[in-house]
Amino acid sequence: MSSLFPALVAGSGERVALRFGDRSLTYGELGAAAGAVAERVRGAGRRVAVWATPELETAVGVVGVLLAGVAAVPLNPKSGEKELAHILSDSAPALVLAAPGAELPSVAGGLERVNIDVRDVRDVRGAGTLPEDRAAEGDPALIVYTSGTTGPPKGAVLPRRALATTLDALADAWRWTGDDVLVHGLPLFHVHGLVLGVLGPLRRGGSVRHLGRFTTEGVTRELNAGATMLFGVPTMYHRIAEALPADPELAKALGRARLLVSGSAALPVHDHERIAAATGRRVIERYGMTETLMNTAVRADGEPRAGTVGVPLPGVELRLVEEDGAEVTAYDGETVGEIQVRGPNLFTEYLNRPDATAAAFTADGWFRTGDMAVRESDGYVRIVGRKATDLIKSGGYKIGAGEIENALLEHPGVREAAVTGEPDADLGERIVAWIVPADPGRPPSTEELADHVARRLAPHKRPRVVRHLDALPRNDMGKIMKRALGDA
Repeated sequence: MSSLFPALVAGSGERVALRFGDRSLTYGELGAAAGAVAERVRGAGRRVAVWATPELETAVGVVGVLLAGVAAVPLNPKSGEKELAHILSDSAPALVLAAPGAELPSVAGGLERVNIDVRDVRDVRGAGTLPEDRAAEGDPALIVYTSGTTGPPKGAVLPRRALATTLDALADAWRWTGDDVLVHGLPLFHVHGLVLGVLGPLRRGGSVRHLGRFTTEGVTRELNAGATMLFGVPTMYHRIAEALPADPELAKALGRARLLVSGSAALPVHDHERIAAATGRRVIERYGMTETLMNTAVRADGEPRAGTVGVPLPGVELRLVEEDGAEVTAYDGETVGEIQVRGPNLFTEYLNRPDATAAAFTADGWFRTGDMAVRESDGYVRIVGRKATDLIKSGGYKIGAGEIENALLEHPGVREAAVTGEPDADLGERIVAWIVPADPGRPPSTEELADHVARRLAPHKRPRVVRHLDALPRNDMGKIMKRALGDA
């Protein structure tokens, strides 16, 4: 297949490819540094682990592994030793790449370590040559481990075809070109930060500026300095929305961006509206998973409709199905079904788990996402939650937790909200609202919140139980861990 990074092959020379803080590499320097990594890992084995700290070295390491035609296994530096031991045992990497100063846990002590040293970019010029890309489109490119909410993490094997397909489809949807400069502060062990946030700009021949750690000050600085796109998760955009009233410079900077993109979880409508009111720009959303990369997106030339994730990307087939497997044909914005997708953007298997792989697909090749959604009359998709945790069956109705959470967040007494269901002898399930009050000393009552939701949605969608928390449990990507709420 053609190269994943044509700009490296073409030799874009002095154009800056990567910048992390005050450290940067041009395309020429990246080609030399990544070429040196490729020379080192080629022939070492089928898989190479990368200690994925938010540093320049991680990006160079992953690009080098991909240039060598080997599969990269990004490791989350915050993983516990038990989880990390499982991932290393399951993926059996030949060696681990890391920044020189990174401290690896003892569980990785048995692996050969190779340091990626790009501290003095002058020393990497000519250090490596770009190998000929002989990899096939179906060859593994990344093995990314899922969050493991129902057991040990599973390694989703993403082929090179999936990376190229997703990034080219997003380029079509967002008019993403080599002139774009992307800013973000996302972790690099996950699809969002690594594939979209680093490999995406490099495939286009553009630039990425990584903040290291997300701050609104960093966003302001980079957008004022010419960045054109911002990628973030809802937690980041919530912090932006909270900061905007007292930070006119942030509002001006966001107003200059060509695209503001949110992903990895649903962005509450309340934050959508606050950002739009302050900046004149609307955040757009897209929908993907580790196993599928990107499935849908609000297009740059489409309507940035709050609460939706747009339309299927080029090459992606998407359908909604009922519990009995019948396809949902009503595009009425109300009929809920599970999202199933099919296309070249999908993973090939869960590593060493043929049972889980077989269970994830239908007989005719559709991947069961476990996400529940409705479709509007124009094809826009609106996700209402996960089948396992966000679909509540109460009083004969199928209710998505997401719309109730959005309604709760419109109440001035609610800072954060999550909604789950719990068994009820009469209703089947009753709706439970988990609330972080804006004022812990004066939390809103159950009756007040129930009336608030019933007025905005429908009476059967009102919470029957309200529980107050100091904070909602979240993972590294800012997603609420609803399975942990029962222990709160």
